[in-house]
Amino acid sequence: MKIFITGATSGFGKAIAEKFAKAGAELWISGRRTDRLEEIKSSLLQLGARQVNASEMDVRDKQAVQKVADELKETWGSIDLLVNNAGLALGMGGIDEGNLDDWDTMIDTNVKGLAYVTRAIAPIMRQQKSGHIINIGSTAGKLAYQNGNVYCATKFAVDALTQSTRIDLLPYNIKVTSINPGMAETEFSLVRFKGDMDKAGKVYEGYLPLTAEDIADTVYYCATLPPHVCINDLTITCTQQANSIYKLSN
Repeated sequence: MKIFITGATSGFGKAIAEKFAKAGAELWISGRRTDRLEEIKSSLLQLGARQVNASEMDVRDKQAVQKVADELKETWGSIDLLVNNAGLALGMGGIDEGNLDDWDTMIDTNVKGLAYVTRAIAPIMRQQKSGHIINIGSTAGKLAYQNGNVYCATKFAVDALTQSTRIDLLPYNIKVTSINPGMAETEFSLVRFKGDMDKAGKVYEGYLPLTAEDIADTVYYCATLPPHVCINDLTITCTQQANSIYKLSN
């Protein structure tokens, strides 16, 4: 299986790459941190990946995205799975006091970046009349919460993009899936609170949250179903969480 994963330098993306590496997949990983990419590339080969290519790429840069997609097509000629994982949350304030730069970064990464990558890779799948696109969404894209405003809006957009992509690519035998995690202990909150470890740690106090490996297992399951089976939409939370608002603490 030939797999392209965005945002593969940490969290879900890294765990997904490791899961498929153990299954002997051919991987193409991308991210913004070159040093991490090289370290992860080496570890993926040790885990059993058949081949690993690594590209420094910011999904917000449409020229860079297209360049990597062209390299992928020239090198591989085909692709089985695209995992649109790159995304982030920044800050947590009311709509009346939000940081405009944070808003731009979230919109450019979570929405436009996902669209750029899909636009660059989908023609390869359309030509081969097969493939699978998995978009990593969020429970925040199912139910908005206080002070989530623009982040929630970007994840609602991911949900809409996934639905419309599934429709657009239906004639070409291409699967499209949205996986929407709830609370998961990764670097997500550390990024959201800009390195404040105390704030990030309090998000998970009293909970047994999901792990990156839980999401990797879910992605692997969806990607290895029989050819005639497509999970369109899947929401996954820890047992103590019902949705983005209702949680049961210890």
